[in-house]
Amino acid sequence: MHPPFTNLVPIGRALISVSDKTGLLELARDLAALGVELISTGGTSGMLRQAGLAVRDVADVTGFPEMMDGRVKTLHPMIHGGLLALRDDDEHLLAMAAHGIEPIDLLVVNLYPFEETVAKGADTATCIENIDIGGPAMIRAASKNHKFVTVVTDPADYGPLLDQLRAHDGATSLAFRRAGADRLCPHRRL
Repeated sequence: MHPPFTNLVPIGRALISVSDKTGLLELARDLAALGVELISTGGTSGMLRQAGLAVRDVADVTGFPEMMDGRVKTLHPMIHGGLLALRDDDEHLLAMAAHGIEPIDLLVVNLYPFEETVAKGADTATCIENIDIGGPAMIRAASKNHKFVTVVTDPADYGPLLDQLRAHDGATSLAFRRAGADRLCPHRRL
């Protein structure tokens, strides 16, 4: 049976995949100090590991390596199931258990710098490689499931996130999660 819905959702696992690494080490250290398991992709994972943090690679979660020059890494049911699963729905919980899908409670993501790349006059091939696919898909998944998942895309929001976690003993409030989701996907305002 599923636990009853509560306003506060503890953050136990965070997926971090960022291009803009401003403030990332401080955030990751604070999350780790709060007991949050860190999952990350490619360069971000390497940076966190080099700083001495325990981090699980997305490839270890999905069972597939990053491939096609990094084009395919987070577009996988183990990631999207962890973001989209309704934790108060028995069918979702059964599907998670049947397929070994672990919940992802916090998504820290920012997109490839497409506009900056174009503005710098990069060639077409470089511009095309800076069109993010996995990032927007994860942002929308986490925003859709804001009842259970916190999503942060801007380093300026790391402080407020940590304030939430400290104020609520490692959890975020529904109001905080909803505000983030509304800001990222304004057409879905509830």
